[in-house]
Amino acid sequence: QVQLVESGGGLVQPGGSLRLSCAASGISVSSNTMGWYRQAPGEQREFVAFISSGRNINYADSVKGRFTISRDNAENTVYLQMNNLKAEDTAVYYCNCLRTASWGQGTQVTVSS
Repeated sequence: QVQLVESGGGLVQPGGSLRLSCAASGISVSSNTMGWYRQAPGEQREFVAFISSGRNINYADSVKGRFTISRDNAENTVYLQMNNLKAEDTAVYYCNCLRTASWGQGTQVTVSS
């Protein structure tokens, strides 16, 4: 059974940073394409970033240069480092395993002064 558990969200001021974690069980993050998505209130879920098993990485244009996706194979965890956060980054952030179409429960990120 695949389980993805996100953590690390919270309230941060504009320009601040947060690091989200996605702890996986039932799969190996090193062997799968893992992604981060987000959903703002009243909006559809949108792609943020992914990292493939071969460490190919892609970002949404809106977060390029500010967000960094990475993984720790030993911890079986995927991370999303978010810097220079903006109000428009406010959303629930979800972790995804592409192959199994698994989703975590999400973690809330709120950027506000």
